[in-house]
Amino acid sequence: MKSIALAVDIATPSGIAGAIARLISSGDLAPGDRLPTVRELAADLGVSPATVSHAWQALAGVGLIVSRGRSGSFVQATNTTWIPPRSRNLADQPLARLDLSRGTPDPLLLPDIAPALSRVSSRAATASYLDSPVVPELEELLARSWPYPVESITVVDGAMDALSRVLDLVLRFGSRVVVENPGFPPLFDLLELLGIERIPVEIDEQGIVPDALAHALKLSPAAIVLQPRTQNPTGASMSQDRAKELARIIRTSRTADNTVIVEDDHSGEISGAPEVSLGSYLPERVLHIRSFSKSHGPDLRIAAVGGPEHLIDRLVARRLLGPGWTSRMLQTILFDLLTSANTIDQVSDARRIYRGRQKALSDALAGQGYPSRVPDGINVWMRVDDERNAVVQLAAAGIRVAAGTAFLAAPGGQFIRVTAGLVRDDFSGVAALLAAATRA
Repeated sequence: MKSIALAVDIATPSGIAGAIARLISSGDLAPGDRLPTVRELAADLGVSPATVSHAWQALAGVGLIVSRGRSGSFVQATNTTWIPPRSRNLADQPLARLDLSRGTPDPLLLPDIAPALSRVSSRAATASYLDSPVVPELEELLARSWPYPVESITVVDGAMDALSRVLDLVLRFGSRVVVENPGFPPLFDLLELLGIERIPVEIDEQGIVPDALAHALKLSPAAIVLQPRTQNPTGASMSQDRAKELARIIRTSRTADNTVIVEDDHSGEISGAPEVSLGSYLPERVLHIRSFSKSHGPDLRIAAVGGPEHLIDRLVARRLLGPGWTSRMLQTILFDLLTSANTIDQVSDARRIYRGRQKALSDALAGQGYPSRVPDGINVWMRVDDERNAVVQLAAAGIRVAAGTAFLAAPGGQFIRVTAGLVRDDFSGVAALLAAATRA
């Protein structure tokens, strides 16, 4: 018991929680180890039991410890082995006063789908299993609104389904893929599952840095995966000039003749930036994904994929031997949502509100001595002195954020990701806690 007490520098709830978190990180406390009781540790530290109790609540809130009633509190052992490694820190977490860890849209800003549901046929009839996989009117609408003239478009079950199926088409075990650093954790998990070698490239406020891409292309990657808008986790959005420069580098590279570009436009219509695609310059090798989860609802599970006809045809043929097609009923609902004036206004309002929330939080952070740009979309990427300490300190204040490690394709720095789009009020109070947590 004394060894734990000796590790505590500051006997406050966040100080105690931070010390325990560091002991867990270092391995001095292993999964399954029993912790001292609240009263025992309080006596050793000379503080009230309530102080230690608050620290225990913070540690439990970020999944580091678990209480087993009268048996005591123990260092948590993960029981989410079915979840890919980088996603586990976002799963099965206890409730928080303000959960800013999940990267999901505000449910209050999603459009009302009831009118669209009322207009869908009451029978889920399909004349043939070999009918066109895309509802014709939706396909036509998507083609008209695509960021560049595209040969073929199909519909799949969300952005990750699209990424999985596209990468299955163009990669083989041992292939190399250029990825953004930081980037999207499930993508990294997927590449590891496929036996793919990642080539991390630096990004800035406009996306992939040209010099970093030029260097990465020397390794002859089979694909480049990028997020053209509202990059997760940084909120960067690519400019037209940057897209043009990246396309030039790819076109002139002697080691990228067969490299395919996969674009994940996951936030779509809630992005405040214009839609940009390298397909405007390299249509023969770009597969562009547009998801409607953030704008119209994650449970719709719909994303569109557009690209060269020979690749889209292969994707469609492979799906026929699996799910077959994405529900035509859901496609009809999506078409209704995309053409309804009322829904268009609701999505436009959501985009404006998210932008306003990002600016309000950014201004409040600047007032706390943490200047930052206003990112696009719903997330903020913050550098911190000590990642785990920041996560625990915020949990002690009732705020959950995502630890940055899972988003890094290569080691370098300490970060947290904050879903700022879920902050509806008290921007000054939230910013004060976030800014304080950035400092060790």
